[in-house]
Amino acid sequence: MQHMTLAALLPTIGLAVLLSPSARAEEAPNSELTLWYQQPASDWGQALPTGNGQLGAMVFGGVDRERLQLNVDSLWDGYPLDPSNPASKEALPEIRRLMFEGKNKESVNLAGQTMMGRPQRIKPYQALGDLFLEFPGHGAVSDYRRDLDLDAAVAGVTYRHNDVTFNREVFASAPADCLVVRLTADRPASIDVKLSMTREKDAQCLAHPSDPNAILLRGQVDRKDDQGVQRGLRFASVVRVLLEGGRLTRDSGALSIEDADAVTILVAGATSYRGDEPEQACNATVAAAAKQPYDKLKADHMADHRRYFRRVAIDLGPADAAVTALPTDQRLAKVKDAPDPGLEALLFQFGRYLLISCSRPDTMPANLQGLWAWQMNPPWNSDYHLNINLQMNYWPAESTNLAECHLPLFDLMDGLVKPGGHIAEINYGARGWVAHHLTDAWGYAAAADGPWGIWPMGAAWLAQHPWEHYAFTGDKHFLRQRAWPLMKGAAQFVLDFLVEAPPGTPVAGKLVTNPSHSPENSFILPNGERHVFTYGATMDLMIIHELLTNCILASEILDTDADFRAECEQALAKLAPVCISPESGRIMEWIEDYKEAEPTHRHTSHLFGLHPGSMITAATPDYFEAARKVLERRGDGGTGWSLAWKINFWSRLHDGDRAHRLLNNLLKHKILPNLFDNHPPFQIDGNFGATAAVAEMLVQSHIRTEAGVYKLHLLPALPSAWPTGSVQGLRARGDCTIDLQWRDGQLVEAVLHAGSNAPASVPVVYGDTETAITLSPGKQARLAGDLKAK
Repeated sequence: MQHMTLAALLPTIGLAVLLSPSARAEEAPNSELTLWYQQPASDWGQALPTGNGQLGAMVFGGVDRERLQLNVDSLWDGYPLDPSNPASKEALPEIRRLMFEGKNKESVNLAGQTMMGRPQRIKPYQALGDLFLEFPGHGAVSDYRRDLDLDAAVAGVTYRHNDVTFNREVFASAPADCLVVRLTADRPASIDVKLSMTREKDAQCLAHPSDPNAILLRGQVDRKDDQGVQRGLRFASVVRVLLEGGRLTRDSGALSIEDADAVTILVAGATSYRGDEPEQACNATVAAAAKQPYDKLKADHMADHRRYFRRVAIDLGPADAAVTALPTDQRLAKVKDAPDPGLEALLFQFGRYLLISCSRPDTMPANLQGLWAWQMNPPWNSDYHLNINLQMNYWPAESTNLAECHLPLFDLMDGLVKPGGHIAEINYGARGWVAHHLTDAWGYAAAADGPWGIWPMGAAWLAQHPWEHYAFTGDKHFLRQRAWPLMKGAAQFVLDFLVEAPPGTPVAGKLVTNPSHSPENSFILPNGERHVFTYGATMDLMIIHELLTNCILASEILDTDADFRAECEQALAKLAPVCISPESGRIMEWIEDYKEAEPTHRHTSHLFGLHPGSMITAATPDYFEAARKVLERRGDGGTGWSLAWKINFWSRLHDGDRAHRLLNNLLKHKILPNLFDNHPPFQIDGNFGATAAVAEMLVQSHIRTEAGVYKLHLLPALPSAWPTGSVQGLRARGDCTIDLQWRDGQLVEAVLHAGSNAPASVPVVYGDTETAITLSPGKQARLAGDLKAK
């Protein structure tokens, strides 16, 4: 991602609130799984997220004016189109010739003229709108508290006004498919509130045509095709109010309630993306939800959320009681003085909470902002960036026991096969399917934005994910029916895109990509020119090595496509090698040892083989040490997601203290008050990358033996900052769930829970000790700290 600042990213809400602290407001939360604050959110980066995968809201917790900023996962500008460019295939041989001859400038100029998609820009993901709740006279209050319970997935607000305690609960229910808001008070007939909805453009808020207790937001994205035909998505939101006591009046697009004992508000949102009629869908949703009492709506929601969330529990050790008693924003500020293991555990679980909230079966996958974006044109379109960001979103899916949350990514990939196949054929004359550095809800697969978008490795990297799902679950049906077609198609394109380096080049006779670049980074040629384009960039070679290796394994496991397997084996044997600089001892980022234009660049793409790949391990000591030198050179700073990736790198290098240093840096410098990752601005991949990194510090399972089973490395990067702790429910490749306890920096006990597809024997490694553990499907293996059976 390009680094950018956006001073106006977080709009403030005007609140004439006088907040006085109270004993209750100063109390510590009931659980270490709660974010809490003593004041409303003054901007978007302080609001609290809730979501059910399809519908999301940011809860500001205002007193006299509550803002619930709403999103629907499928509300995108644009429409399906064909961005193919036949000029690309015609120009490709000349582009390659120029690049091989060292004429980088001429090559990139020709590529920019011929290889870009038509159009070369995509349209953004957009906000649904805002629901405002106005509470007249609630300007000065006391005993204020705002919180988000990650275990219950409920956001709350409570305060006292005129000797009345007011409470507010907000959650996005997956079972009911709607947002639920509950307003209560400890004195009857105390609730007065006005409800209204707004959207910046393309919509209007109306009185509901058939429900006197509801309002309707109706709109259509204003997007016309070349013939002037309106192609934009239609969308709607219905807000229905259920009263307990009191009176309701409606004035056009607003509802006013007076003297109510309690109020339940149901909010539905929908688009025409999947062929639905949005208003009908919203009406049906709120009608069904209205038939259930609030207590049942809440209980069903919490039970559904907890069946995912409670699979993993983590304790990274005690912290200063005076610190843990602080509100979350104050606690975050204290990290600058000293690490806070409890806050690190909270950040880990917050990442899991976010993934559950924004990526569920049959929803869109998590985009750059997950589900939550407040603008019509959010940063980078809030799109699906494929040169790390979308993939990073799903790094914790398998390891932190949320495999179902991975499924929307595979749905997106399935949807890319046809348009990606068309681009592969028209633009490259290749088989299979291709994607470049970004895509959208419409399956855009061509090169976008500018010459840096000519990076046709997106599909190849994405194809690692269905293989990982198989590696963790052992589900051969999934491997055959879903993973293998996606992997094979991505590999077919790669095989056709690879070209033999000509004589006179450093890797003459070897297969390389051309054109190629290391995402978003640049180098300096001996003549002083700065470029991004070369051939055979190291990241390409590592991604292709990973893909072809996995395809060979999958073909053998499924006993299928022997001819294609042989094609992969031949290409893998001829693939250009990853090189180590004789000068610096670092893995080279490009095919030649060019001078770096930005030595501390946010992307560290040439370590893909260390993480998320498995090409570089302790079994390849030269690469292992060369990777360490790369990280030393890159430094311990970076954007939010970049820091998260580096934590994973250091974990794979088994350097827990360095990994923890960067985790602490992330919390110090790149986490917003609501614990969102701050690129800046907000990008959710840093949250997911950090959660995955904590799991990597405690359990690793990426090394596959010649016998075809994965080694389980226990506490491979345990930092000294976590001397005593425990974790339950982490997943490992080989269909195994792991519980660990450690004390004084030493493993005390490990429990391996074997799934139905677990191998009969698995090598387990702790420190310098390795032993083979016998597993029985559905049974446990309990080990002492010396790895002997208990």
